[in-house]
Parts: sequence; C-alpha cells; structure tokens
Amino acid sequence: MNPYDLLLIGGPTGSGKSELACALAKKIDTEIVSVDSMAVYKHMDIGTAKQKNCGVKQHLVDILEPGEYFDAKIFEELAIKAIEDIKSRGKVPILCGGTYLYFQVLLYGLAYTPDPDWSLRKRLYYVAEKKGSAYLYQKLKTIDPLYAKKIHPKDTRRIVRALEVFLQTGKPFSYFHRWQSPRFSFLGFYIKRSWESLAKRIEQRVKRMVEEGLLDEVKSLLEMGFEKFLTSQQAIGYKELVPYFKGEITLENAIKRIIKNTKEYAKRQIRWFRKQGWIEVDMDRMTLQEGVDFILKVSSETVQNLKAGLN
Repeated sequence: MNPYDLLLIGGPTGSGKSELACALAKKIDTEIVSVDSMAVYKHMDIGTAKQKNCGVKQHLVDILEPGEYFDAKIFEELAIKAIEDIKSRGKVPILCGGTYLYFQVLLYGLAYTPDPDWSLRKRLYYVAEKKGSAYLYQKLKTIDPLYAKKIHPKDTRRIVRALEVFLQTGKPFSYFHRWQSPRFSFLGFYIKRSWESLAKRIEQRVKRMVEEGLLDEVKSLLEMGFEKFLTSQQAIGYKELVPYFKGEITLENAIKRIIKNTKEYAKRQIRWFRKQGWIEVDMDRMTLQEGVDFILKVSSETVQNLKAGLN
C-alpha cells in the first residue's frame, strides 16, 4: 500500500506541468484530476492549453458549457468523487493544475460562506473598474489584513469576493478559512523555472495559440453567445480578444494584453506554490523523461523512509 493518497503537480501557467503529469500518469498507469478553473469548460481548448493527446483519462475536463457556474465548492465535491473513483481501482490519482485556490480547498476544505450576491458583486466590480482594484484592496486591508496578505493587490476577483462576504456577514473573509491538517496524505511537486525562462515560454505559447486558431475559437464562442463569460476576470486569453473583435484594439495589442495578464497571473501562482514547501522539479535543468524519473525516485525514497520509520 502507498503511504500517501495523492500525487500533486502544480506550478505556474506555461511551466510544462500538464505535459509532465501526462507522462508520469502513463508511466505508472493512473489517471489525472485537473485542478484548473477553466479546463472544465467545453469549446475552450486552445486558450486553456488542454492536453488532448495526454494518453490517460483526465477528470474534470470538458464537463460544462461556457457560462455555467463553477466554483471552489463545486470543484471540491467533484474532485473528491474523482479521487475516490480512481483509488477504488487501485491507482494513485495525480492532481495537476495551477488554480491554487482549488488545491487549497481540496486539501483543507472550505468553510461555509454565503452564496454569491450577484447584485452586490456587480456593484463592487463597478467600483473596481472606476477606481481600480488597488482602491478596493486598501478597503480589504482595513477590514481583513490577514486575508489581504495572502492575495495580490491586483487580484480583483478575490478582493471582490472577500468584500462581498464581509458586507453580507460582517465577518472578515479570513474568518471562514481556518486551515488545519490536510484531509489527504500527499506528495506535492512544484514545477520550477527561472522567470526569464517562464516569461519566454509564456510569450511563445500565446503566439502558438494564435497560430493554432485561438481567434477562431474565441469568434465561435462569441457567436454562441458567451461574450459575458469570456470577459470575466478569470478568462485570460479570451477576454483580451473580445475588444479586438469589436474593433476597439488591434490584434497586436490584444496579444500583448494576453501575454501581460498571463505573466501577472503566473507571478501570483509562483508566490503561492513557493509557500507550500512542495518538492521542486527544476524543468529548466531536466528533460521531460528526467522530470518523470525524478518524481518516481523521490516518491520511492519517501515510501521507503516512511516504511523504515514504522519498523
């Protein structure tokens, strides 16, 4: 029996974590649970860089139509079901992605918070649009300095949600997040790259997405009536192209915006994963196969060490 329930592979966008997870899953004959807030949506393949040729089963990919509601609570419920399904067949699930809130919720749970107040949230987003996310962030620092320290001043989505909950309950958002021990035993691996390397990979990936048909993908989604969804804060790689199709900006500027927003998001991911103390996999210094071998070696050594400690 394995002394751990899960293998986790996380890292910033563009780091190569999905390719590594697919190669590892094939090597050990297991399945992957996606930890990606956008990969759950159908018709969004290019902009989310889905691994369509992964070669193993991937759970929580292409399960919703764009515009359908999905959040951390729903992810938690579906991910646990997928994990139990995979484990029932004698396999160790690999969870791979970059949506760090989802990792946190899966491992430590999410305390009850009020249901979304869409009217209030809309008003807060309006304030953010007019006065900037920094303005709302200062408000958050006043009422909830603990949670404010955990998020970036430009992370509008989380700032708005925290303020929304406070205005609904009178309690700071951090009140609902009292993390204890993880519910699963796990080995976590963090895909590390130098910023110079990652920035270059992001630039190349965005350009490759455009070459592979990202514009056609966005145009098709707009024709299906998903403009409101595409312009949401989380839809990086899509929301920046909507103004281009409206004739408001050039394609060149739209691409620059995608690259800029992707890099900013990657920095937030890096900060979170670095704090977790997961085992670093330096993919600037390893080939894909070497990365797989490294994870297997560390996993095996961990198992042996744990067994030795029980004797």
